[in-house]
Amino acid sequence: MASTTDAAQLRKIEQLRLAIDKFQAEKADGTSTFFDKEKEEKKATVRRRALLLLDQRARSTAELRTRLKALEFEEDIIEEVIQDFLNSNLLDDESFAMEWVRQRSQRRGKSSRVLDQELRDKGIAQHVRTAALEQIDGDAERETAWAVARKKARSESKVPQDRGDYDKALRRVLGALARRGFPAGLSMQLARQALDERLEELKA
Repeated sequence: MASTTDAAQLRKIEQLRLAIDKFQAEKADGTSTFFDKEKEEKKATVRRRALLLLDQRARSTAELRTRLKALEFEEDIIEEVIQDFLNSNLLDDESFAMEWVRQRSQRRGKSSRVLDQELRDKGIAQHVRTAALEQIDGDAERETAWAVARKKARSESKVPQDRGDYDKALRRVLGALARRGFPAGLSMQLARQALDERLEELKA
């Protein structure tokens, strides 16, 4: 067994020696491909631009790829840089999707339907979108919709004089909910509730 192991090690040493001799010979006559200086310079240029884009805000893998292609970098160089970023966790679609849903649900009042479409537009895979959207349950969705409805209703500054004026005010609140993608039934219920509460405040 020992002789077999020794023989294997000797073969590896010989292969390594031959590889070193080959590299040195190619380096001497300028044909070495061990280190492609021109390619590395191209990668460095793409890497710098990619880092600038990521410094502006977090991006999905597909989004970053699209932006780099629009700058007319070579596609094979783009793919190598992206793979490097994935390996070093500078790109992570799962983390990106989780943070996108968390922030835009809380700060922008977006519904899960709209958030799903936004993530789809950014090239996020369905299973990743589904996992990220699990952060929003039915109660959380309703609370977000209520906050939107209440904020919009509070922009009303006077009591409607007739049914026509009331309906116009109601449509304004409904519009705020619709733009964020909340279901029609829920939107109507919360819009009416928020508007009626606001009108009671104005009458007091």
